[in-house]
Amino acid sequence: MDEGGTPLLPDSLVYQIFLSLGPADVLAAGLVCRQWQAVSRDEFLWREQFYRYYQVARDVPRHPAATSWYEEFRRLYDTVPCVEVQTLREHTDQVLHLSFSHSGYQFASCSKDCTVKIWNNDLTISLLHSADMRPYNWSYTQFSQFNQDDSLLLASGVFLGPHNSSSGEIAVISLDTFALLSRVRNKPYDVFGCWLTDTSLISGNLHRIGDITSCSVLWLNNAFQDVESENVNVVKRLFKIQNLNASTIRTVMVADCSRFDSPDLLLDAGAPDNAPGRVFDLGSDGEEEEASPGPAGAKGLRRLLDGLLEGRAQPQLSERMLETKVAELLAQGRTKPPEPSTADARNKLLIFTTGCLTYSPHQIGIKQILPHQMTTAGPVLGEGRGSDAFFDALDHVIDVHGHIIGMGLSPDNRYLYVNSRAWPSGSVVADPMQPPPIAEEIDLLVFDLKTMREVKRALRAHRAYTPNDECFFIFLDVSRDFVASGAEDRHGYIWDRHYNICLAKLRHQDVVNSVVFSPQEQELLLTASDDATIKAWRSPRAVRVHQARRPRPRPFFSWFASQRR
Repeated sequence: MDEGGTPLLPDSLVYQIFLSLGPADVLAAGLVCRQWQAVSRDEFLWREQFYRYYQVARDVPRHPAATSWYEEFRRLYDTVPCVEVQTLREHTDQVLHLSFSHSGYQFASCSKDCTVKIWNNDLTISLLHSADMRPYNWSYTQFSQFNQDDSLLLASGVFLGPHNSSSGEIAVISLDTFALLSRVRNKPYDVFGCWLTDTSLISGNLHRIGDITSCSVLWLNNAFQDVESENVNVVKRLFKIQNLNASTIRTVMVADCSRFDSPDLLLDAGAPDNAPGRVFDLGSDGEEEEASPGPAGAKGLRRLLDGLLEGRAQPQLSERMLETKVAELLAQGRTKPPEPSTADARNKLLIFTTGCLTYSPHQIGIKQILPHQMTTAGPVLGEGRGSDAFFDALDHVIDVHGHIIGMGLSPDNRYLYVNSRAWPSGSVVADPMQPPPIAEEIDLLVFDLKTMREVKRALRAHRAYTPNDECFFIFLDVSRDFVASGAEDRHGYIWDRHYNICLAKLRHQDVVNSVVFSPQEQELLLTASDDATIKAWRSPRAVRVHQARRPRPRPFFSWFASQRR
């Protein structure tokens, strides 16, 4: 400025100069004088800084809840949990899974050391309880989930047994006394199990029918099984589903439909009308008709079978293909059609991985659970079904054309995020026991459970290296604004849900198996790894607040200038 206080440079020229600077330099220059301070907060300047720094596509609009481009830039930089604040080393083997209580006050961890550990989530995390499951003949613990009121913990594990054993068990632990309340058989073990209500949980069982044909039964179990009366049901069959080509139902979870109408983030907001996304609502009048032989096909197959039995025909199909065709034929007329879809907000969706071509999970099945099915009271063991309705039909099927290695729901339960390793384009499964090779890149797909459409393009950055016959689950988690996942490349990853950009890589010394956000504070993330550690990560903003001697946090621009990424 000159001696009279008049700026020597017009705002337009200062603005052009600031456009050539990085965000930290713009913030520093804004401290020089009032004119530069005003220009350094210009909305158009920070819009340019935002798209350039985060490399967001220019056609992606600003987050609908954002108040300014500067504040949006600050949100993505300052509130992502990317600063390691604590490492927990109490486990002695690979840590496989993490889960938070709904209150955020506690979390649980499962490990190859066969313990379930429950932790206090304070400013400094501390171990509250450790349950050793080896006395129950468990090999290791693999999954846990708190019920809605945080009074009970579901813990899932794998039985000791032969290498190819698929049996597991679910245990229910009281969070008041840490007593073991009940145990439920679970097969295959990677059904994991989940809560349906505060006092009832879903488990699985598998019945072999042929070499590559089976049926999965999903059971509703009472968490408290010490009832005095023989007339009180503690278990009820929910669904019985046919499996073809060595596939099985795995990884069950429940979405609450009552929360769909108040989403925490509309992922398709602002999407052009001519790009509606892939529809995967197949239902009973789409995929079911295509998957099952029609009347003419059924008659032809019956004639073939009659000819084979009478020795008049030679089989044109392999034994496995013939078994699949026969299983499809037998299921005709013996499958209960889906319940009519209703708008009842009390309904819930049962979601699980499955398949129709091979044993590797490449489809997601969705089955509606109606209010009267959410209790163990009433008919048991399928008494309510007709004598001809042996199986239950799926309501919807999602085919991801790849090996599914992880699933997670958004906090509002409306969006389903799926970790998948893609099959080669155009690949054909000729033998159900030899699935196609899978990509090292992991695609993080997003599906809207209300509209039954795929939304957003796939998120990418994380990788996995194991072949499909050794592939294991990598758990992901979703918060209001972010989605995080583990990976086999020794890192956890965080993306922004609106902009579809990777914001942080979180380093471990081995495979990262599980990640979880605090449900009450998305600026806290936990990661679990094969290196036997759990790491806690907080955002730069949270770190400043916790380290400050006074409540007032350190200004954002000074942190940004000293902590450039």
